[in-house]
Amino acid sequence: MSFPIDPDTDAKMFELAPVSLWIEDYSEVKALFEQWQAQGVDDIGTYLLANPARVQECSQRIRILRVNRKTLSLFGARDLNHLMVSLSLVMRDDTFKSHVSELAQLWSGQTQFSSHTVNYTLAGDRLDIQLHGTVLPGHEARWDRVMIAIEDVTEREGARRRLAKSEDYAFGLFAHSPVSLWVEDFSGVKRLIDEVRERGVEDFRVFTDVHEEFVSRCMSEIRVLDVNARTLELFGAPDKETLLRNLGDVFRDEMGPHFREQLIDLWNGKLFQQREVVNYALDGTKLHLLLQFSVLPNHERDWSRVQVALTDITARKKAEAYLEYLGTHDVLTRTLNRSFYVDELNRLERRGQQPVTIIIADLNGLKTANDELGHAVGDALLRRAGEVFGSLVEKPATVARIGGDEFAVLLPGTDAAGGEAVLASLAELIEVNNQYYPDLELSVSTGISTSRPGERLEQVVKRADMLMLQAKRLYYIQTDRDRRSAGAH
Repeated sequence: MSFPIDPDTDAKMFELAPVSLWIEDYSEVKALFEQWQAQGVDDIGTYLLANPARVQECSQRIRILRVNRKTLSLFGARDLNHLMVSLSLVMRDDTFKSHVSELAQLWSGQTQFSSHTVNYTLAGDRLDIQLHGTVLPGHEARWDRVMIAIEDVTEREGARRRLAKSEDYAFGLFAHSPVSLWVEDFSGVKRLIDEVRERGVEDFRVFTDVHEEFVSRCMSEIRVLDVNARTLELFGAPDKETLLRNLGDVFRDEMGPHFREQLIDLWNGKLFQQREVVNYALDGTKLHLLLQFSVLPNHERDWSRVQVALTDITARKKAEAYLEYLGTHDVLTRTLNRSFYVDELNRLERRGQQPVTIIIADLNGLKTANDELGHAVGDALLRRAGEVFGSLVEKPATVARIGGDEFAVLLPGTDAAGGEAVLASLAELIEVNNQYYPDLELSVSTGISTSRPGERLEQVVKRADMLMLQAKRLYYIQTDRDRRSAGAH
């Protein structure tokens, strides 16, 4: 999923994100893992639990590169340096097992990890947090850019602890909790699952692959007993009855696969679960939610009382999408960036898709515009080029800015004639663009080349680049000749 990025707000989005965001470098942890693997370590969880000093060694190898404003306010730090020198106050013994879990998830090859743990503010106040980490796209090989999103769930967890003390207090807390809470009856679901087990089914995942209708049947057996005020607010329902009448609009589309995984966990005896899901408000707004599912104590035999807690993480998902966008796009021109271009060339090489036509294009006169009219004019020229290239091709073709004034168009499955047609379209788009901007002409020099059987794409790029350079020399020779001719009259 992609979100449109306004260049004027790019620099602010990370800082103003409503969740705590950290950018960290785990490359030295990866190097340490590789060292341990070479030494024969295979069960990282057991190894770390038996060697707490190794966990400390991993922690010391993590480099914090950046945090946002929400992080500083959450932990009560003046700035990043203040936070970094005080990390021993933030992360105490409470975090040991959760940190082991996070490291084990990375060790197993996952590029995402999550945990529920306890941190402390610099003033000593306890923070129950939900942590979610993602190795950013393009950094999977080194783990040198990892985004950590931290959600403060102290109120929810405090509420969960207080529920055990008093039923009367629990009711009031449920009604006014800042988290969306649902009480549901899953006894009908348990009955259906038990019937399948009694029929001798052993692999429930395979069973639901074959009998997709079983998942829908289970969903229809769920009875919603109560929801709190925050639930009505989150889903835009005026009252409980309206929400319950329209549950089909709330749980749709992406919910099916999530619910199937929930059933598989229940089949395997996992009565407490958490996962990210997508629901919809009654007005159609898409909601990204962290779902926590718990069969309540004393109801493990029949699942007749289940609590579902939903935390809105839509803002976090947008922040993640923004960072993912930055990893693959050039913000100024809105085209893809050189990193994506290199990866895409490698992907096309591995797939062996033939033919591949490559266009290398270079803006004419960008340096002159920068030197004589200012970089703002040069940037405007680049944005115009981005507009043209952005409307030139559709997937699987791609356009990337690979240098200051250089662009590359990758056309998989396109022969030479198709490539020439794209060049013709490019010329037409530039002509139209210049009609809207008559004060400064947009002009590009291009080179085009199509792969030959068995030829490496690197050679195709070199050939297109050489042709582009020839075209650029001719452009400047012609420009100089025109200038001299104008002076002779």
